[in-house]
Amino acid sequence: MSDQLTFHWFLPTNGGDGRQIVGGGHGTDPEPSGRPASVSYLGQVARAAEDQGFEAALTPCGAWCDDAWISTAMLSQVSARLKFLVALRPGLTSPFLAAQMAGTFQNLSGGRLLLNVVTGGESHEQQMYGDFEDKDARYARCDEFLTVVRALWRGETVDFQGEYLQVADARLTQRPVPAPEIYFGGSSAAAVEVAARHADVYLTWGEPPEAVAEKIQRVRKVAADQGRELRFGIRLHTIVRDTSEEAWDEADRLLAGIDPEAIARVQEGLARSESEGQRRMMSLNGGKKGDLEVYPNLWAGVGLVRGGAGTALVGSYEEVADRIEEYAALGIEEFILSGYPHLEGAYWFGEGVLPELERRGRWSHPAPERLGSSSVPFGTGAAR
Repeated sequence: MSDQLTFHWFLPTNGGDGRQIVGGGHGTDPEPSGRPASVSYLGQVARAAEDQGFEAALTPCGAWCDDAWISTAMLSQVSARLKFLVALRPGLTSPFLAAQMAGTFQNLSGGRLLLNVVTGGESHEQQMYGDFEDKDARYARCDEFLTVVRALWRGETVDFQGEYLQVADARLTQRPVPAPEIYFGGSSAAAVEVAARHADVYLTWGEPPEAVAEKIQRVRKVAADQGRELRFGIRLHTIVRDTSEEAWDEADRLLAGIDPEAIARVQEGLARSESEGQRRMMSLNGGKKGDLEVYPNLWAGVGLVRGGAGTALVGSYEEVADRIEEYAALGIEEFILSGYPHLEGAYWFGEGVLPELERRGRWSHPAPERLGSSSVPFGTGAAR
Protein backbone atom coordinates (compact mmCIF):
# COMPACT_ATOMS: atom_id res chain seq x y z
CA MET A 1 0.00 0.00 0.00
CA SER A 2 1.39 3.39 -1.05
CA ASP A 3 1.65 6.34 1.33
CA GLN A 4 0.21 8.46 -1.49
CA LEU A 5 -3.58 8.79 -1.43
CA THR A 6 -5.94 9.34 -4.36
CA PHE A 7 -8.89 11.72 -4.31
CA HIS A 8 -11.95 11.78 -6.57
CA TRP A 9 -14.85 14.23 -6.78
CA PHE A 10 -18.55 13.89 -7.71
CA LEU A 11 -20.70 15.15 -10.60
CA PRO A 12 -24.24 16.17 -9.49
CA THR A 13 -26.11 14.97 -12.59
CA ASN A 14 -29.47 15.04 -10.79
CA GLY A 15 -29.73 18.78 -11.46
CA GLY A 16 -30.10 19.68 -7.81
CA ASP A 17 -26.75 21.21 -6.94
CA GLY A 18 -26.82 24.23 -4.68
CA ARG A 19 -26.30 25.54 -1.17
CA GLN A 20 -28.68 23.11 0.49
CA ILE A 21 -28.76 19.32 0.81
CA VAL A 22 -31.45 18.07 -1.53
CA GLY A 23 -33.08 14.66 -1.75
CA GLY A 24 -32.73 12.13 -4.50
CA GLY A 25 -30.88 8.93 -5.22
CA HIS A 26 -31.08 5.30 -4.19
CA GLY A 27 -34.84 5.04 -4.29
CA THR A 28 -35.71 8.46 -2.86
CA ASP A 29 -37.73 11.13 -4.62
CA PRO A 30 -35.52 13.75 -6.29
CA GLU A 31 -35.99 17.43 -5.59
CA PRO A 32 -34.27 19.17 -8.50
CA SER A 33 -33.46 22.74 -7.55
CA GLY A 34 -30.64 25.21 -7.85
CA ARG A 35 -28.04 24.74 -10.57
CA PRO A 36 -28.99 22.63 -13.58
CA ALA A 37 -27.07 19.54 -14.66
CA SER A 38 -25.98 21.27 -17.85
CA VAL A 39 -22.77 20.73 -19.79
CA SER A 40 -21.88 24.32 -18.92
CA TYR A 41 -22.22 23.88 -15.15
CA LEU A 42 -20.99 20.29 -14.88
CA GLY A 43 -18.08 21.32 -17.08
CA GLN A 44 -17.17 23.93 -14.48
CA VAL A 45 -17.26 21.28 -11.75
CA ALA A 46 -15.15 18.88 -13.83
CA ARG A 47 -12.52 21.49 -14.67
CA ALA A 48 -12.37 22.70 -11.06
CA ALA A 49 -11.84 19.12 -9.91
CA GLU A 50 -9.04 18.40 -12.34
CA ASP A 51 -7.36 21.73 -11.66
CA GLN A 52 -7.39 21.08 -7.92
CA GLY A 53 -5.84 17.63 -8.38
CA PHE A 54 -8.72 15.18 -8.13
CA GLU A 55 -8.06 12.03 -10.15
CA ALA A 56 -11.60 11.23 -11.30
CA ALA A 57 -15.24 12.20 -10.82
CA LEU A 58 -17.91 9.71 -9.78
CA THR A 59 -21.04 9.96 -11.89
CA PRO A 60 -24.15 8.22 -10.46
CA CYS A 61 -26.80 6.21 -12.23
CA GLY A 62 -30.51 5.76 -11.62
CA ALA A 63 -33.94 7.05 -12.46
CA TRP A 64 -33.26 10.20 -10.42
CA CYS A 65 -30.34 11.51 -12.50
CA ASP A 66 -29.15 11.88 -16.08
CA ASP A 67 -27.56 8.95 -17.89
CA ALA A 68 -23.97 8.54 -16.73
CA TRP A 69 -22.49 7.38 -20.05
CA ILE A 70 -23.87 10.21 -22.16
CA SER A 71 -23.13 12.86 -19.52
CA THR A 72 -19.50 11.89 -19.07
CA ALA A 73 -18.86 11.39 -22.79
CA MET A 74 -19.91 15.01 -23.30
CA LEU A 75 -17.92 16.26 -20.32
CA SER A 76 -14.79 14.47 -21.50
CA GLN A 77 -14.71 16.98 -24.34
CA VAL A 78 -14.69 20.04 -22.08
CA SER A 79 -12.00 18.73 -19.72
CA ALA A 80 -8.47 17.50 -20.28
CA ARG A 81 -7.14 15.11 -17.64
CA LEU A 82 -9.98 14.17 -15.29
CA LYS A 83 -11.11 10.55 -15.41
CA PHE A 84 -14.76 9.59 -15.07
CA LEU A 85 -15.92 6.91 -12.63
CA VAL A 86 -19.06 5.92 -14.51
CA ALA A 87 -21.78 3.93 -12.78
CA LEU A 88 -22.79 0.79 -14.69
CA ARG A 89 -25.70 -1.55 -13.92
CA PRO A 90 -25.15 -5.15 -15.06
CA GLY A 91 -28.26 -6.74 -16.50
CA LEU A 92 -29.62 -3.60 -18.11
CA THR A 93 -27.08 -3.91 -20.95
CA SER A 94 -25.69 -7.05 -22.56
CA PRO A 95 -22.13 -7.85 -21.47
CA PHE A 96 -20.78 -7.61 -25.01
CA LEU A 97 -22.36 -4.19 -25.61
CA ALA A 98 -21.14 -2.94 -22.23
CA ALA A 99 -17.60 -4.15 -22.97
CA GLN A 100 -17.76 -2.48 -26.38
CA MET A 101 -19.10 0.81 -24.95
CA ALA A 102 -16.38 0.84 -22.31
CA GLY A 103 -13.74 0.17 -24.94
CA THR A 104 -14.99 2.98 -27.14
CA PHE A 105 -15.09 5.45 -24.24
CA GLN A 106 -11.67 4.41 -22.97
CA ASN A 107 -9.94 4.63 -26.31
CA LEU A 108 -11.57 7.83 -27.56
CA SER A 109 -11.05 9.63 -24.23
CA GLY A 110 -7.40 8.68 -23.93
CA GLY A 111 -7.78 6.23 -21.04
CA ARG A 112 -10.09 8.31 -18.83
CA LEU A 113 -12.72 5.70 -17.93
CA LEU A 114 -13.21 3.91 -14.59
CA LEU A 115 -16.31 1.80 -13.91
CA ASN A 116 -18.40 1.71 -10.74
CA VAL A 117 -20.50 -1.46 -10.91
CA VAL A 118 -23.92 -1.00 -9.29
CA THR A 119 -26.10 -4.09 -9.01
CA GLY A 120 -29.13 -2.13 -7.75
CA GLY A 121 -30.49 -2.21 -4.22
CA GLU A 122 -34.06 -1.10 -4.91
CA SER A 123 -36.33 -3.53 -6.73
CA HIS A 124 -38.85 -0.79 -7.51
CA GLU A 125 -36.23 1.21 -9.41
CA GLN A 126 -34.86 -1.88 -11.15
CA GLN A 127 -38.37 -2.71 -12.35
CA MET A 128 -38.63 0.75 -13.91
CA TYR A 129 -35.81 -0.41 -16.17
CA GLY A 130 -37.54 -3.72 -16.88
CA ASP A 131 -35.42 -5.78 -14.47
CA PHE A 132 -37.55 -8.05 -12.25
CA GLU A 133 -34.83 -10.23 -10.71
CA ASP A 134 -34.49 -10.27 -6.93
CA LYS A 135 -31.40 -9.09 -5.07
CA ASP A 136 -29.63 -12.48 -4.90
CA ALA A 137 -30.26 -13.05 -8.60
CA ARG A 138 -28.89 -9.60 -9.44
CA TYR A 139 -25.59 -10.43 -7.73
CA ALA A 140 -25.40 -13.84 -9.42
CA ARG A 141 -26.07 -12.19 -12.77
CA CYS A 142 -23.45 -9.54 -12.02
CA ASP A 143 -20.88 -12.28 -11.43
CA GLU A 144 -21.64 -13.75 -14.86
CA PHE A 145 -21.64 -10.30 -16.46
CA LEU A 146 -18.20 -9.35 -15.15
CA THR A 147 -16.80 -12.77 -16.04
CA VAL A 148 -17.76 -12.18 -19.68
CA VAL A 149 -16.71 -8.53 -19.79
CA ARG A 150 -13.30 -9.19 -18.25
CA ALA A 151 -12.65 -12.01 -20.73
CA LEU A 152 -13.60 -9.77 -23.68
CA TRP A 153 -11.26 -7.05 -22.45
CA ARG A 154 -8.45 -9.62 -22.32
CA GLY A 155 -9.00 -10.28 -26.02
CA GLU A 156 -10.51 -13.73 -25.59
CA THR A 157 -13.19 -15.23 -27.82
CA VAL A 158 -15.99 -15.96 -25.37
CA ASP A 159 -18.57 -18.71 -25.42
CA PHE A 160 -20.50 -18.48 -22.18
CA GLN A 161 -23.65 -20.21 -21.03
CA GLY A 162 -24.76 -19.07 -17.59
CA GLU A 163 -27.96 -19.14 -15.62
CA TYR A 164 -28.74 -15.53 -16.54
CA LEU A 165 -26.50 -14.59 -19.48
CA GLN A 166 -25.14 -16.21 -22.58
CA VAL A 167 -22.91 -15.16 -25.47
CA ALA A 168 -21.56 -17.12 -28.40
CA ASP A 169 -18.34 -16.57 -30.35
CA ALA A 170 -18.01 -13.08 -28.83
CA ARG A 171 -14.81 -11.12 -29.46
CA LEU A 172 -14.05 -7.42 -29.35
CA THR A 173 -12.31 -6.06 -32.40
CA GLN A 174 -11.09 -3.04 -30.44
CA ARG A 175 -10.16 -3.70 -26.83
CA PRO A 176 -9.92 -0.88 -24.28
CA VAL A 177 -6.34 0.18 -23.61
CA PRO A 178 -5.89 -0.02 -20.72
CA ALA A 179 -8.88 -2.03 -19.51
CA PRO A 180 -10.97 0.16 -17.17
CA GLU A 181 -10.56 -0.55 -13.49
CA ILE A 182 -13.63 -1.92 -11.72
CA TYR A 183 -14.93 -0.26 -8.54
CA PHE A 184 -17.50 -2.21 -6.55
CA GLY A 185 -19.38 -1.61 -3.31
CA GLY A 186 -21.83 -3.57 -1.19
CA SER A 187 -21.98 -4.76 2.40
CA SER A 188 -23.87 -8.04 2.00
CA ALA A 189 -22.13 -11.40 1.79
CA ALA A 190 -23.17 -11.75 -1.86
CA ALA A 191 -21.70 -8.35 -2.70
CA VAL A 192 -18.41 -9.15 -1.00
CA GLU A 193 -18.12 -12.43 -2.92
CA VAL A 194 -18.59 -10.72 -6.28
CA ALA A 195 -16.21 -7.91 -5.34
CA ALA A 196 -13.55 -10.38 -4.26
CA ARG A 197 -13.68 -12.11 -7.66
CA HIS A 198 -13.83 -9.11 -9.96
CA ALA A 199 -13.14 -5.70 -8.37
CA ASP A 200 -9.94 -3.71 -8.48
CA VAL A 201 -11.20 -1.31 -5.79
CA TYR A 202 -13.75 -2.13 -3.09
CA LEU A 203 -15.81 0.88 -2.00
CA THR A 204 -17.51 1.51 1.32
CA TRP A 205 -19.67 4.37 2.50
CA GLY A 206 -18.38 6.58 5.30
CA GLU A 207 -18.96 4.70 8.52
CA PRO A 208 -16.93 5.23 11.71
CA PRO A 209 -13.41 3.78 11.46
CA GLU A 210 -14.17 0.70 13.56
CA ALA A 211 -16.95 -0.39 11.20
CA VAL A 212 -14.80 0.37 8.15
CA ALA A 213 -11.93 -1.68 9.58
CA GLU A 214 -14.22 -4.67 10.11
CA LYS A 215 -15.46 -4.47 6.54
CA ILE A 216 -11.96 -4.17 5.08
CA GLN A 217 -10.82 -7.20 7.05
CA ARG A 218 -13.81 -9.21 5.86
CA VAL A 219 -13.32 -8.30 2.19
CA ARG A 220 -9.57 -8.92 2.34
CA LYS A 221 -10.13 -12.43 3.65
CA VAL A 222 -12.64 -13.35 0.94
CA ALA A 223 -10.38 -11.85 -1.75
CA ALA A 224 -7.37 -13.74 -0.40
CA ASP A 225 -9.36 -16.97 -0.65
CA GLN A 226 -9.77 -16.11 -4.35
CA GLY A 227 -6.04 -15.46 -4.67
CA ARG A 228 -6.63 -11.75 -5.19
CA GLU A 229 -5.68 -8.49 -3.49
CA LEU A 230 -7.91 -5.41 -3.71
CA ARG A 231 -7.47 -1.72 -3.05
CA PHE A 232 -10.01 0.08 -0.86
CA GLY A 233 -11.88 3.34 -1.23
CA ILE A 234 -14.47 5.31 0.74
CA ARG A 235 -17.33 7.62 -0.29
CA LEU A 236 -17.89 10.71 1.85
CA HIS A 237 -19.30 14.22 1.68
CA THR A 238 -17.18 17.10 2.98
CA ILE A 239 -17.77 20.35 4.86
CA VAL A 240 -14.36 21.98 5.36
CA ARG A 241 -13.47 25.54 6.34
CA ASP A 242 -10.55 27.52 7.76
CA THR A 243 -11.64 26.71 11.32
CA SER A 244 -13.60 23.94 12.98
CA GLU A 245 -16.19 26.45 14.20
CA GLU A 246 -16.86 27.70 10.67
CA ALA A 247 -17.27 24.16 9.37
CA TRP A 248 -19.74 23.16 12.06
CA ASP A 249 -21.65 26.40 11.58
CA GLU A 250 -22.05 25.39 7.94
CA ALA A 251 -23.23 21.91 8.94
CA ASP A 252 -25.77 23.53 11.27
CA ARG A 253 -26.94 25.81 8.45
CA LEU A 254 -27.41 22.83 6.13
CA LEU A 255 -29.30 20.95 8.84
CA ALA A 256 -31.57 23.93 9.50
CA GLY A 257 -32.48 23.97 5.81
CA ILE A 258 -33.76 20.39 5.85
CA ASP A 259 -37.55 20.17 5.97
CA PRO A 260 -38.80 17.66 8.59
CA GLU A 261 -41.47 16.51 6.13
CA ALA A 262 -38.73 15.77 3.60
CA ILE A 263 -36.88 13.72 6.23
CA ALA A 264 -39.98 11.65 6.95
CA ARG A 265 -40.69 11.09 3.25
CA VAL A 266 -37.13 10.12 2.36
CA GLN A 267 -36.66 7.89 5.39
CA GLU A 268 -39.89 6.06 4.56
CA GLY A 269 -38.59 5.40 1.06
CA LEU A 270 -35.16 4.29 2.27
CA ALA A 271 -36.73 1.88 4.74
CA ARG A 272 -37.86 -0.17 1.73
CA SER A 273 -34.30 -0.51 0.48
CA GLU A 274 -32.82 -3.99 0.12
CA SER A 275 -29.30 -2.61 0.52
CA GLU A 276 -27.37 -3.68 3.60
CA GLY A 277 -25.16 -0.63 3.18
CA GLN A 278 -28.21 1.63 3.17
CA ARG A 279 -29.45 0.02 6.37
CA ARG A 280 -26.08 0.75 7.98
CA MET A 281 -26.26 4.38 6.85
CA MET A 282 -29.75 4.80 8.29
CA SER A 283 -28.66 3.43 11.63
CA LEU A 284 -26.19 6.30 11.97
CA ASN A 285 -28.72 9.15 11.74
CA GLY A 286 -31.77 7.52 13.35
CA GLY A 287 -34.04 9.35 10.92
CA LYS A 288 -34.17 12.61 12.88
CA LYS A 289 -32.25 15.76 13.67
CA GLY A 290 -30.18 15.64 16.81
CA ASP A 291 -26.63 14.77 17.75
CA LEU A 292 -25.40 13.62 14.35
CA GLU A 293 -21.64 13.62 15.01
CA VAL A 294 -21.24 9.83 15.08
CA TYR A 295 -17.44 9.98 15.38
CA PRO A 296 -15.10 12.97 15.69
CA ASN A 297 -15.55 15.07 12.53
CA LEU A 298 -17.95 12.50 11.01
CA TRP A 299 -21.48 13.91 10.59
CA ALA A 300 -24.51 11.82 9.57
CA GLY A 301 -26.82 14.68 8.61
CA VAL A 302 -26.64 14.18 4.84
CA GLY A 303 -28.31 10.77 5.12
CA LEU A 304 -31.48 12.32 6.52
CA VAL A 305 -32.59 13.32 3.01
CA ARG A 306 -30.27 11.40 0.69
CA GLY A 307 -29.88 7.76 -0.09
CA GLY A 308 -26.46 6.21 -0.48
CA ALA A 309 -23.50 7.90 1.17
CA GLY A 310 -24.96 9.77 4.13
CA THR A 311 -21.99 11.04 6.13
CA ALA A 312 -19.67 14.02 5.80
CA LEU A 313 -16.25 14.91 7.11
CA VAL A 314 -16.71 18.20 8.96
CA GLY A 315 -13.95 20.36 10.38
CA SER A 316 -10.90 22.48 9.72
CA TYR A 317 -8.43 21.48 7.04
CA GLU A 318 -6.12 19.97 9.64
CA GLU A 319 -8.92 18.05 11.40
CA VAL A 320 -10.24 16.57 8.16
CA ALA A 321 -6.69 15.66 7.10
CA ASP A 322 -6.32 13.86 10.45
CA ARG A 323 -9.49 11.83 9.82
CA ILE A 324 -8.34 10.98 6.30
CA GLU A 325 -5.06 9.71 7.66
CA GLU A 326 -6.98 7.67 10.23
CA TYR A 327 -8.95 5.97 7.46
CA ALA A 328 -5.75 5.55 5.45
CA ALA A 329 -4.18 3.69 8.38
CA LEU A 330 -6.98 1.12 8.04
CA GLY A 331 -6.15 0.52 4.37
CA ILE A 332 -8.23 3.13 2.56
CA GLU A 333 -6.26 4.49 -0.40
CA GLU A 334 -8.94 6.28 -2.45
CA PHE A 335 -11.45 8.91 -1.30
CA ILE A 336 -14.54 9.80 -3.35
CA LEU A 337 -15.77 13.12 -2.06
CA SER A 338 -18.44 15.77 -2.64
CA GLY A 339 -19.65 19.03 -1.16
CA TYR A 340 -22.48 21.55 -1.26
CA PRO A 341 -22.32 23.13 -3.76
CA HIS A 342 -20.01 20.84 -5.70
CA LEU A 343 -18.21 23.62 -7.55
CA GLU A 344 -17.28 25.59 -4.43
CA GLY A 345 -16.79 22.36 -2.49
CA ALA A 346 -14.04 21.27 -4.88
CA TYR A 347 -12.17 24.48 -4.10
CA TRP A 348 -12.75 24.33 -0.33
CA PHE A 349 -11.25 20.84 -0.20
CA GLY A 350 -8.73 21.29 -2.99
CA GLU A 351 -7.28 24.55 -1.66
CA GLY A 352 -7.51 23.61 2.02
CA VAL A 353 -7.18 19.89 2.75
CA LEU A 354 -5.11 18.71 -0.23
CA PRO A 355 -2.23 21.14 0.45
CA GLU A 356 -2.25 20.02 4.09
CA LEU A 357 -1.98 16.37 2.98
CA GLU A 358 0.75 17.36 0.52
CA ARG A 359 2.73 18.87 3.40
CA ARG A 360 2.34 15.57 5.24
CA GLY A 361 3.63 13.59 2.24
CA ARG A 362 0.27 11.86 1.64
CA TRP A 363 -0.69 13.44 -1.68
CA SER A 364 0.78 15.10 -4.74
CA HIS A 365 -0.95 16.73 -7.68
CA PRO A 366 -1.35 14.17 -10.52
CA ALA A 367 -0.53 16.80 -13.17
CA PRO A 368 2.98 18.24 -12.77
CA GLU A 369 1.87 21.39 -14.56
CA ARG A 370 -1.42 22.35 -12.98
CA LEU A 371 -4.19 23.09 -15.43
CA GLY A 372 -5.61 26.59 -15.42
CA SER A 373 -9.09 27.39 -16.68
CA SER A 374 -7.59 29.05 -19.75
CA SER A 375 -5.79 25.85 -20.78
CA VAL A 376 -8.98 24.05 -21.77
CA PRO A 377 -11.20 26.31 -23.87
CA PHE A 378 -14.83 25.36 -23.39
CA GLY A 379 -16.17 23.02 -26.05
CA THR A 380 -12.88 22.49 -27.90
CA GLY A 381 -12.75 18.72 -27.52
CA ALA A 382 -9.61 18.92 -25.44
CA ALA A 383 -9.49 15.27 -24.31
CA ARG A 384 -6.10 13.74 -24.94
